[in-house]
Amino acid sequence: MSARLPYYALLDSPDGQQKEAEAAKQLPSNLKTSGDIKKGFVYKRVPHVTLKSIANNEEIDTLHRKWQPKQDEARSLLNKSLRKSWEEWEVPREADSSWTKDAKDSHKEFWRLKRERQAEIDDSIAKRAEQEILYDQPFEDSRRVRVSGPFTVESLSPHRILSPEEERPRSQSPLATGAAGGKFEAMILENLKAAGVKTTKKGEGIKFLRIDPYAGIWIQAEGEYLGADGKTKRVAICIGPEHGTVAPQLIKEAAKEAVQGVGFDVLVVCGFAFDPHVAEESARYGKLNVMVARMNPDLAMGDELLKKTGSGNLFMVFGEPDIEIKKTKDGKVTVEIKGVDVYDPTTGQVRTNSTEDIACWFIDTNYNGESFFVRHAYFSGGDEPYEKLKRALRAEVDEAAWEALYSTKSRPFPTPETGRIAVKVINHYGDEVLKVYPV
Repeated sequence: MSARLPYYALLDSPDGQQKEAEAAKQLPSNLKTSGDIKKGFVYKRVPHVTLKSIANNEEIDTLHRKWQPKQDEARSLLNKSLRKSWEEWEVPREADSSWTKDAKDSHKEFWRLKRERQAEIDDSIAKRAEQEILYDQPFEDSRRVRVSGPFTVESLSPHRILSPEEERPRSQSPLATGAAGGKFEAMILENLKAAGVKTTKKGEGIKFLRIDPYAGIWIQAEGEYLGADGKTKRVAICIGPEHGTVAPQLIKEAAKEAVQGVGFDVLVVCGFAFDPHVAEESARYGKLNVMVARMNPDLAMGDELLKKTGSGNLFMVFGEPDIEIKKTKDGKVTVEIKGVDVYDPTTGQVRTNSTEDIACWFIDTNYNGESFFVRHAYFSGGDEPYEKLKRALRAEVDEAAWEALYSTKSRPFPTPETGRIAVKVINHYGDEVLKVYPV
C-alpha cells in the first residue's frame, strides 16, 4: 500500500474521450461514459510511414511546386554573388567566411526555404499515413494517484504443460512432486537440510541432524532432529509439486505411508501453495504430527540464483487462523481473529500467536469452494502501516476511515448462501494460510 503507480486515462471517460480525439485528430465523441476500465485506455499514436503512402500522396507535388520558385530565386542570387552555377544539390551546408554579405544572406535564405518545404512535406506524409497505436504507452493522468497494484496473484497455477511424447513416472504424477528428473527434489532437500524449518518465533523450529533420501512413493526423504526433551525425532519429508498446489489427497497418502512399519514422529509437507482444505486433512492422524511448511518462492529461481540470497526463512510453518464467528441480533455474521495457531516442533505443542504477527487478513463471505474472492480486507500488526501510505500519497489519510480497516474484528455481513466462509491470513514474512469455516 506504500507504492505509487501511474493512473492512465480511461477511454470510457469525458477526459479520455477528449484525449482520444486529440490523439486521433478527430472531433470528440458525445457518447455517454461510465468509467468502464474494460474499454481500455487512451494510447499514444505514431504515423506508420510506408513507401506506398509517400508514392500515393499527391500533395507532395503541390508543395514542391509551391516552394521551388522561391528556392530557385535564392539559389540564383547566391550563384550571381559567387559567380557559380551550383545546382540545388550542390549548394554547401555552411557558408564560407570569405563570402560577401549578400552571398551569405542568399545562402541562409536558400536553406531556410529548403527546411520549411521539407517540414511541410513531412507533415503531409504523417497526416496521410496510417496511425499506429502504441498499446504499451497509454497516456498518464498526472492529476490522480493509483495505490493499488496492476494485479494480484492469489496462488500458484495448478496447471503444467507437458509434451504428449514425454513419459511421466508415478513419482511425477499430479499428486506427487511434479519435479523433472529429480533435480527439483534434490535442490529442495539440500536447502531444507541447510536452512531447516522455521516458525514465526525467532529461534524456534527444526534444525535437522541429517536428511537422507527415502525410497517411498509419496515420501521423498527422512531425517532426524532433537526435540526440546533431548530425544531424537524421526521426520518424513514429502515435497509438493514444483508447479501447482498441494492437495489434501497428497497429505492423506503421505501420512498413510508415514505411519506404516516403524513409523515416523513428524511428517513435513513442503509446498509453494496449499489447497484450503489441507488444514483439515493434516489434523487427522493421531500421534503423527503433520507440519505444513511453506516454501519461499525464491526456491523456484533455482539453486544458482538462490545461493546469492542465503538460506534464511526458506521453509516456514505458519499454522492456521484462530477465529471466533458470532451472530448479531439482526442475524448477520461477524468474524474476530485472535491470532494464529502454530505447531511448535521442538515441544510438540500447539502455540497461539497474537495478532501482532498478522500483517493483513481477508474474508470471502460467500466462499464457493473454487476460488477465493476478497470481500472484506483488514490490516493489523503492531505498527501503524497507514503512516507509510500517508508518506507515499504525500497527503493526510482520514484516520477514522483507516480505523475501519485496521481491525481484528470484521464488519457484520449476511449469512453466506453457500454456508461457508473462507479466511486468508498473511504474516509479515509474506506467508499466507487459507481456511474454510462452515456458517
